[in-house]
Amino acid sequence: MPTNRQVLYAISSISFALIAIALYLQHIMEMRPCPLCVIQRYMFLAIGVCTLVAAISGKVREGTILALLAAFGGLYTVGKHLYVIANPGFSCGIDPMETMLNKIPTAEYLPWLFRADGLCEGATDAILGLAIPQWSAVWFVVLTVLLGWVLVRQLRQSRTLRA
Repeated sequence: MPTNRQVLYAISSISFALIAIALYLQHIMEMRPCPLCVIQRYMFLAIGVCTLVAAISGKVREGTILALLAAFGGLYTVGKHLYVIANPGFSCGIDPMETMLNKIPTAEYLPWLFRADGLCEGATDAILGLAIPQWSAVWFVVLTVLLGWVLVRQLRQSRTLRA
């Protein structure tokens, strides 16, 4: 059975790999990210950083809780994205959210990663039968379950040590 730290390293690797795939789709396949896509990137990045720091520092509980909050944020965002796709005409295109996202420092200094200039309802290109937001939802669910498992396991281990 893998240790909590090994699982956290795996979660971090998955999160960073998903960012790499998003960059591939953006720059090689020329699929422009929408505001909701960019927010999901922030959430995957937060999960990856929190779990990596937790695994390295040994602060498993604290890092897992922070990563779990980011995963919940990602689930909310991807839920909204799937709603937009399912309801044509309900757009998040050029709106205040896009303007705000593109003005924050990370988008200004790293536009190749965080600039939103696509339309949310246009994210319907299928990869292995699922649209990109659907894949994102699958991965947020997987990561949330893994993070929840690590947290429960960590809490049980800490109770056992106290007893």
